[in-house]
Amino acid sequence: MPTTGRRWVVRTIAPSFTVGAMCIIERSDGALLLVRHVYRRRWGVPGGLLKRGELPADAARREVREEVGIDVELEGEPAVVVDPDPQRIDVIFRARPADGIDPATVVARSPEIEEVRWFGPDRLPELQHETAGALVALARSSAAPQARVLPARSEGRAAAPPAAAPPAAGPS
Repeated sequence: MPTTGRRWVVRTIAPSFTVGAMCIIERSDGALLLVRHVYRRRWGVPGGLLKRGELPADAARREVREEVGIDVELEGEPAVVVDPDPQRIDVIFRARPADGIDPATVVARSPEIEEVRWFGPDRLPELQHETAGALVALARSSAAPQARVLPARSEGRAAAPPAAAPPAAGPS
C-alpha cells in the first residue's frame, strides 16, 4: 500500500503514535543490507510496526525474517527516533546476519519487497527519509551512549542534538 494511504489507514484506526522497529544489518565487510519496497522509489531497511504486546527487538527480528528470510543477531543498544509528524516512534537496531547464515542467501520474501541488495557504505543509493534518519540516530547513539532518544528531523530543520544524561546520584 502506498505510504500516504497506509498512514491514513493507521491514523484512522489508531490516532496515537505508532511504534516500529528497523534493522540496520551489516555484513562482515561493512556492506549494509537494503530493501526496495514496491510502493517506494528509494531504498530502506527491513522493519515494520510492532504487533500488540510485542517487544521492539522481537519485532525487528520478525520483520527481517518476513522480509528477507534470514535470522539476525542484534548488537548493542537500539536508538529511538520520535517523529511527532506523522506521530511515529522508530526503534532502530544494529544487527548482523546470525552465525551460520550465508549473506548471499538473502532474497525478497515479502510481496512488499521488490529488491534486496548489499551496498558498501561508500556506495549507498538514494535512501528513504526514515532510513537516513535511522543511520544518523545509530551513529549518534554510538558516539553518546547516554543519549538514546533523538527527535526526528522536522521540515526544514535538522534534528536537535541529544540532551546529556543527568548526573548519576551518588552518596553525599
